[in-house]
Amino acid sequence: MNHDLRVFYGWVRRSREILFGYCASLPPEIYLREHPDFAFGSIRNLHAHVADCYLWWVGTVGLGQPPTGIRGSEVPDVATMRAVFAQADAVVEEALQTFNQLDRVYEWTHPVRGWKARVSQRWLLLHPITHEFHHKGQITALGRVLGYPAVLGPGVDTDLVNPEF
Repeated sequence: MNHDLRVFYGWVRRSREILFGYCASLPPEIYLREHPDFAFGSIRNLHAHVADCYLWWVGTVGLGQPPTGIRGSEVPDVATMRAVFAQADAVVEEALQTFNQLDRVYEWTHPVRGWKARVSQRWLLLHPITHEFHHKGQITALGRVLGYPAVLGPGVDTDLVNPEF
């Protein structure tokens, strides 16, 4: 499998851990608090949406696994969310081991809605990653709106890939 994708996903996981540290520092009620002006309503729900994106695109579309349909309401706290992301990591690992035609474009049809998308195995891996970073910004913005800005220290950022050199 493409070694670069494996290394890059390791960087994504390290960056995710920074966000998990921030979320774990929040009072539990803040992690769960709904805010009507934010998509998905709460930090927890945004987090669940990100994990579900990995499980859907990589697991269901890419690997043919049954849909999981992770919902924020099923995840009571940050510790449980870590377990959900462990499932997503396992799915990505399986894809990294089995995807063998990364750049072959094919048409995929949604099994219920019928809409079509042209995808590749590489896209199935990279789309959830870019999606995750988009929502990390929303998570930290919502935290700031709720009175808990992310104070991460010099050179630490949740919106960037944090490589280990």
